[in-house]
Amino acid sequence: MLRHARSTANRSGVLAGRTPGIGLDETGRGQATDLIGRLAQVPLAAVVRSPLQRCAETVQPLSRERNLEPIVEDQLSEVDYGDWSGRKLKDLVDEPLWRVVQANPSAAVFPGGEGLADVSARAVAAVRRLDAEITREHGEHAVWLLCSHGDVIKALLADALGQHLDSFQRIVVDPASISVVRYSSMRTFVLRVNDSGGSLESIVPKPEEQ
Repeated sequence: MLRHARSTANRSGVLAGRTPGIGLDETGRGQATDLIGRLAQVPLAAVVRSPLQRCAETVQPLSRERNLEPIVEDQLSEVDYGDWSGRKLKDLVDEPLWRVVQANPSAAVFPGGEGLADVSARAVAAVRRLDAEITREHGEHAVWLLCSHGDVIKALLADALGQHLDSFQRIVVDPASISVVRYSSMRTFVLRVNDSGGSLESIVPKPEEQ
């Protein structure tokens, strides 16, 4: 689970949401290129991304290197923040809803947008469906990459950890970080969270695990 690399909105402290035209800044473009090396030892069966521009730009260098056409999945898109989209984060902290988002996110519904509980439901359903499809096509130990957004990935990790959505604000997911979850028929295994370091070779299933 890859959060998109640093965007122009991340740099300026704006809640981008689904605002069109938000791409990567210079740092983000470098992070996107670095993914080629970080994942060099990881065989990828598929690359799946949110439909938003910043995710497309993040996976583009890696996808070209691997000759993998990304699968665009609408259900992994950014939260629809509605009327909050495009506003400065420093201004939003004074909104009454801000406290709900931080302390009781399962009850948070953005004005003119969607609720975080709905975001969690759509994202979890999409990932489990995609994992099942990729497993059927490529085998039980297939590794695939999804590129999405901070709150979406935090919701996915909360689910994988067996935590209530109200705990998801305890999880940190930085731009260009990678978190790793292994799905199985019995349970999920969380192998990495918010990894911004080097090679991820160790996440590849070993021969004795296959």
